[in-house]
Amino acid sequence: MGIALVMAFNQVVSHGFGLFLFAALLPSMQSDIEIEAWHLAIIGAGTQASYLMGAALLGSLGHKVRSEVLLFGSGLTTAIILFGMLFLKMPEMVIAGLCLMSLSAALCWGGIVELISRSSSPSNKSMYLSIASSGTAWGYGANGLIMLLVLPAWGWQGGWVVAGGVALTCIVTTLIALSKKSKVQFVAPENNTFIGGGAALDTRGLIKTIVNERVARTSCLILFLVGLSTMPFSTWLNTYLAELELATSIAGAVWLLVGVSGMLSGLWVGKLSDKKGASLSLLLIFLCFFIGNAAFAFDPVNGVLVLAVMYGLMYFPVWGVLAGWVNRSYSSKATMQVNGAGMIAFGIGGIVGNLFAGYVQSQWSSVAGLFDGILLVSLILVILAVKLFMTDLSKKVIDITLAPDA
Repeated sequence: MGIALVMAFNQVVSHGFGLFLFAALLPSMQSDIEIEAWHLAIIGAGTQASYLMGAALLGSLGHKVRSEVLLFGSGLTTAIILFGMLFLKMPEMVIAGLCLMSLSAALCWGGIVELISRSSSPSNKSMYLSIASSGTAWGYGANGLIMLLVLPAWGWQGGWVVAGGVALTCIVTTLIALSKKSKVQFVAPENNTFIGGGAALDTRGLIKTIVNERVARTSCLILFLVGLSTMPFSTWLNTYLAELELATSIAGAVWLLVGVSGMLSGLWVGKLSDKKGASLSLLLIFLCFFIGNAAFAFDPVNGVLVLAVMYGLMYFPVWGVLAGWVNRSYSSKATMQVNGAGMIAFGIGGIVGNLFAGYVQSQWSSVAGLFDGILLVSLILVILAVKLFMTDLSKKVIDITLAPDA
């Protein structure tokens, strides 16, 4: 459990601060740095492209670098940039720093996946990975505390200093934790029918695996659909709430509920996946997401808070559940590579979703149709999870039928 919490701490820094703190501090920064609308557009596209680049590096080269090195390098890079934001007065330098932190965040998650896959037992793997992935939700909460406690007293500069200090603490904590784990040997995944030991895939082998192997292909498809639904959701929700003329406090409550539900879901969803199987966990969290979207479509004013809780329950643990599921068929290095490909699929889904949102908004001067589309994607996720669950259930029935009598 200790290593999972340390990896969650790394997610707080790499994703919570590296990807989302800028948006929280932006209104205060604009009074001192001339950040205009076109800068924000470049930041959005640049950070997304950088994250995809980091995922591509994981798939092609990540297996050649020790995960401990990935974590240390990512943490040190993020800490330096967080402190450096104090001195970056040119928008172009801010953009470069944010893009580098985004690339670093992708590498960090890949290192976390490989490390936990290698060092944890199969009975706890999905739980540990889900706890680690829920660290992003804790990052949301940490950003909120910075806005409430640090910003009024020390300004946006104080926010970056506090985040940088937390990042340095994370580096030290990680080094101590990894030094205690240095003697841990590779834990062979259960039912590893494709890759044995600690083997990795070359680029051609990775593409072939994703195309031909059910587990890798389905994992990437699910992450594409998750990106297709969640990225435009997070980008356009506040715009839609303003369109509905809801109070600004509602938007704040929504993201608070997203963070809290994400914090709490990592443990129980991951534990359920280890005990009952990934397909059941995926079915339950996708069903929750669908129910939330249906409530929002039926009654946006009251349903938005339901959707916030369901979004948090689904989005944060799904990464850990899928990584744990993939690791039951592949080595830790190959799991990191397949997960990197899934991150690329997630990013592509997000790009498609945001392009669709922009088209809907330009055609009808409203983004209401976007959330109808997200409802449809959430239904597709439920159908896909049902298919996975039924396939696993039929395999269990066959195993019981073929088992010799005691």
